[in-house]
Amino acid sequence: MAIVGGSEEATVVVRNKQVILREYVPASGFPKESDMCVTTIGTIKLMLPDQVGSDGVLVKNLYLSCDPSQRSRMTKTPQQRPIRGYGVAEILVCGHPNFEKGDLVWGITGWEEYSVLTKPAADTLTKIQHTDVPLSYYTGILGMPGMTAYIGFYEICSPKKGQYVFISAASGAVGQLVGQSAKLQGCYVDLLKNKFGFDDGFNYKEEPDLNAALKRSVAVHFFPNCNVGGKMLDAVLLNMRIGDRIAMCGMISRYNLGQAEGVHNLIYLVAKRVRMEGFLVPDYYHLYLKFLELVLPYINEGKIVDVEDKAQGLESGPAALVELFTGRNVGKQVVVVALE
Repeated sequence: MAIVGGSEEATVVVRNKQVILREYVPASGFPKESDMCVTTIGTIKLMLPDQVGSDGVLVKNLYLSCDPSQRSRMTKTPQQRPIRGYGVAEILVCGHPNFEKGDLVWGITGWEEYSVLTKPAADTLTKIQHTDVPLSYYTGILGMPGMTAYIGFYEICSPKKGQYVFISAASGAVGQLVGQSAKLQGCYVDLLKNKFGFDDGFNYKEEPDLNAALKRSVAVHFFPNCNVGGKMLDAVLLNMRIGDRIAMCGMISRYNLGQAEGVHNLIYLVAKRVRMEGFLVPDYYHLYLKFLELVLPYINEGKIVDVEDKAQGLESGPAALVELFTGRNVGKQVVVVALE
């Protein structure tokens, strides 16, 4: 740390460790740790640059979220720039009318120790009002993944007690929360019996016949929350019942494919009168307070748990992000940048 200037206009300058995208990641193929690098040579003044004006904030990043959606940004992000994604941060310097110095926020930020956020990114930050839960939860159950689970389950699928819910990636950040919500609703949940107390399950990466696995596990109506796509989606379509619903919040099976996989069983949407709806969670952020009213009591009562897979330090970020696409993580993958 260094001090620049006289006592009245002194500016603190600090090193700013960053995770840089070293190379564009081709559309075909998995990202590798070597596609990224951690650098400590950069510095940042703990002030807002003049060109930022009155709309920006300077934040200290505390937690960073590893999400499958970052894959597309790794193909498009300019080289030698910090990776971007969801995170939890403390505002150190504020020029934005909606926030104050010292506020804790969650939203899109840089994979670095300190970030200057301007419009439109600064406008999408959400002030954290409830600090009686771990702040890291705002990368998961109380952040974008939690909202994704809530919208897919309650707003789109809304199954009733006794009905079946199939979750295509139930060990991940979104899937674990959908499953626990379904159990609270009295639904029969397929996947991850031991970790989360779900009713049945199989590892889709190890099953030679997904259709047979689904028939083995499911007997009545079920409502998939789908984040895998590809062969899994094809098998799911074969097993739908009349009037079922599918919420599509992602398709991780094709994020690393140069050419998209085809889906062959779409006719079952017609034959079974199935409604399949895709959604982007930012379109539903106006329901965030309604979501908090539902989920916070469940958390405080221990009825929903947010299983986290924490990686310590920015230097562990590249490995943590890559692990998302190999299925090695269980629960929400979080990078701890700084102590609260």
